[in-house]
Amino acid sequence: MKAAIYCRLSEEDHNKVNETDDSNSIQNQKAMLIQYALEHGWEIYNIYSDDDYTGADRKRPEFQRLLADAEEHRFDIVLCKTQSRFTRELELVEKYIHGLFPQWGIRFVSIVDNADTDNKGNKKSRQINGLVNEWYLEDMSENIKSVLTSRRESGYHIGAFALYGYKKDPDVRGHLLVDDEAAAVVREVFNLFAQGYGKTEICKILNDKGIPNPLGYKQQHGLKYKGALDHNGTLWKYYSISNILKNEMYIGNMVQGKIESASYKTKKNRPVPKERWIRVEGTHEPIIDIELWNRVQSMLIGKTKPFSGGQIGLFARKVRCGYCHYTMRPSNCRSNKDSPYRRYLKCSIKNLSGSGCTGSFIRIDKLERYVIEELRRLSDMYLDMDMLEDSIEIDDEFDDQIDSLNKEVATYKKKSDEFGNGIKSLYMDKTRGIITESEYIEMSNDFRKEKQRMDTLVSETYVKIEELKRKKDQRESKRQIIEKYSKVEKLTREMVDELIDYILVFKRIDGTQDVPIEIHWNF
Repeated sequence: MKAAIYCRLSEEDHNKVNETDDSNSIQNQKAMLIQYALEHGWEIYNIYSDDDYTGADRKRPEFQRLLADAEEHRFDIVLCKTQSRFTRELELVEKYIHGLFPQWGIRFVSIVDNADTDNKGNKKSRQINGLVNEWYLEDMSENIKSVLTSRRESGYHIGAFALYGYKKDPDVRGHLLVDDEAAAVVREVFNLFAQGYGKTEICKILNDKGIPNPLGYKQQHGLKYKGALDHNGTLWKYYSISNILKNEMYIGNMVQGKIESASYKTKKNRPVPKERWIRVEGTHEPIIDIELWNRVQSMLIGKTKPFSGGQIGLFARKVRCGYCHYTMRPSNCRSNKDSPYRRYLKCSIKNLSGSGCTGSFIRIDKLERYVIEELRRLSDMYLDMDMLEDSIEIDDEFDDQIDSLNKEVATYKKKSDEFGNGIKSLYMDKTRGIITESEYIEMSNDFRKEKQRMDTLVSETYVKIEELKRKKDQRESKRQIIEKYSKVEKLTREMVDELIDYILVFKRIDGTQDVPIEIHWNF
């Protein structure tokens, strides 16, 4: 039998000699698992080790490699220290440990909590472990959010990397210092804009000087930033200039909490309304003086007047060029001097120095109509009467099943209490001489076994109830979203945020007015 060993550590370990070394905790896991495999006569196929990854991270590189090798049946057993090392999500426990692994002929074993898929009797305990781990993840997520919010409200910088123009203070955690080299570029950006240069022109000036953009700067200075440079390398883009000009941190105010996690189960983020941003004044040295800042902000407001109808922000940060995947920016265009201006979205880097993108271009009102039409098509498909009736029946079945299971729990608890009281009564009978010692031991052991069986049934039934509730909530959430927008006539920014993850726009098909579009929904 070939065993694949999987180890995971979720926190940074300070005992590493080098950053490429495994932490001591990982080493201990490996030693324990190797010894266990050898004692059972299993050949070790490979050791998969994810260091500094959480149990809720589905994209762990070694975890993904393990799953790929398991599907190819390159080994017979997955061996872990505990089930939570493999995953803390009940959904993945069911999908892999109880679903795909048996189909692939893979046995799962975790030695500390005695999980073993060859032992049919402990399946329920594995499910209970998965549910407990799920609760742990949720509680931990809320605790971490609370701590981070408190530190943000106290004016401490939270983040792996400082804003471009600043660097982390090595002596004071959460404090920022001015990075003179990058700060000089920030001042140049503000001064050029104040002199009347547009954002695209500023990009060209910086690119012609060979000044790297913020991402390129971080990587060139040895910061282990995980962002990847694309085929446009270190070029400045329109949105980079725009973000700098609007960032209040350059006048010494700490502004954080602009995005939040959609759920502890996913790494997807969503924007936070501006009124909920956490803002603390005077936390660090300003790079831009307040007079220049106010002048630039007035100029920015003036430049957005043509879009005062509100549509400028309808698809903000949601629409990307289908070729370079950079965010498209709004623009006013007209076919001739007598035509009215129309609002468009266009590729933000097509005209930048060195860019090889062919570019995308679309009218905002046309994109809005396309999104509404596609939403109605989905509504027609998902919300026909037959489907709604089936859905209601399924929800009623969920409620009936949950009610039935709750009644079972009450019955099991009652019987457990009866067996517990029976044990007490037997003890009294023994002390009174009604039954012998051997009779007491025999009967009390039987009562204890039955009480334990009832307690196990209670736990197993609670797992079933939680799973049914989760499935019902998922169905209800999706149905509510589709029903809510089934007859929409006009989009708002709030609708776009709730419905759309992002949109890809491609070039117009030659000889037609058709612009290919891909909508990636949030549901």
